Amino acid sequence: MKNILAIGASNSRKSINKVLANHIANQVQDVNVRTLDWKDMVLPLYSPDLEGEIGIPENAKIFVQMIADSDAIVLSLAEHNGQTSAAFKNLWDWISRVDMSFWAKKPMFLAATSPGGRGGLGALGIVKSVISHFGGNLITDFSLPSFYDNFKESKIVDSAKNEELMEKIKLFKASL
Repeated sequence: MKNILAIGASNSRKSINKVLANHIANQVQDVNVRTLDWKDMVLPLYSPDLEGEIGIPENAKIFVQMIADSDAIVLSLAEHNGQTSAAFKNLWDWISRVDMSFWAKKPMFLAATSPGGRGGLGALGIVKSVISHFGGNLITDFSLPSFYDNFKESKIVDSAKNEELMEKIKLFKASL
């Protein structure tokens, strides 16, 4: 059975992107889903000086191993001021010091959501533009705008967005 790593790229305890990443990963049939818990990924703020002093933190190495142990990745991006969350960017900076190709060519489903109408498109665009430089194998992507209006009772209630998501999940599943 294949293993999917689900990542909500926010350190918020109430992360809507963690909810979306889990929702997407659990729509794929016959897989094991492992969810990244940000409380286990605490890292100091990256700087070259700190790296020189302490080396690579163990949590960064653990995350790279989580990727290695997975067959595919569902990554849902939080957006803060048109960018990825600071916690996710910091993790990215540390793990790139372990391995510049840290996504390891694993099939990836890239998503984003937000409470607003843009659905995290800023963060999604930024990551889409650079992910291949870090070993990303982007299969498909999805944005869910207005999360609290469009996601209720553990499902996407907007039928057009749900249909779009199901088609993209089929593409993702076919890559496994």
